[in-house]
Amino acid sequence: MDSNVINSSTLDHAQSRNRVLRNTYNLLALSMLPTAAGAWLGMKLHVAGMFATSPFMGPLLMLGVMFGLMYAIERNRNSSLGVGLLLGFTFVMGLMLSVTLERTLRFSNGGSLIAMAAGGTAVIFFAMSTLASTIKRDLSGMGKFLFIGTLLLIVASLANIFFQLPALHLALTVITCGLFSAWLMYDLNRIMNGGETSYVSATLAVYLDLYNIFVSLLQILGIFGGDRD
Repeated sequence: MDSNVINSSTLDHAQSRNRVLRNTYNLLALSMLPTAAGAWLGMKLHVAGMFATSPFMGPLLMLGVMFGLMYAIERNRNSSLGVGLLLGFTFVMGLMLSVTLERTLRFSNGGSLIAMAAGGTAVIFFAMSTLASTIKRDLSGMGKFLFIGTLLLIVASLANIFFQLPALHLALTVITCGLFSAWLMYDLNRIMNGGETSYVSATLAVYLDLYNIFVSLLQILGIFGGDRD
């Protein structure tokens, strides 16, 4: 094969990969706006109180809405409709986030805890980005283990809705932080190496990673550093 053809193909692949990565970061930044709006509205509507009156059906209903939107996003991953659905999804996630934020703000140092969780999420993001850019080998095997781990985590979390065991909740929260940090490295590595061609799907994956890391950090900080005085 002509070396010029090979070089052209390599260049096109690199440009496509960089375009997906750039668009992913841009859409990820944009997705923070509906998330913030959803969180603000959720606290105004006191969604946490609604969840408290229906501790089983509330979370299950929200999970149903989440998975439905995620399915719709993936079905429209290469269209502008996918972008709109993604932004709608992040608004719903903001509504869910308001529950944790409202609980955290009950602490006298709640604002500081939120800032610390945001800072910790940023540190993890930059650390995982650095790892993702330096690891060149195929991580597809890692993805299979992470998927199985996530399924087990979801099952255990749903079970704990009924059991309400504080020790299990703490353990699951710590596991969530570690698991989605690994997911973040895996997803960023896949995007950087050209394994994902849709920036909508890429944004959805990275957004979910960061969302779960932030929420788990916030819960851990609330457990160990929350001040009720």
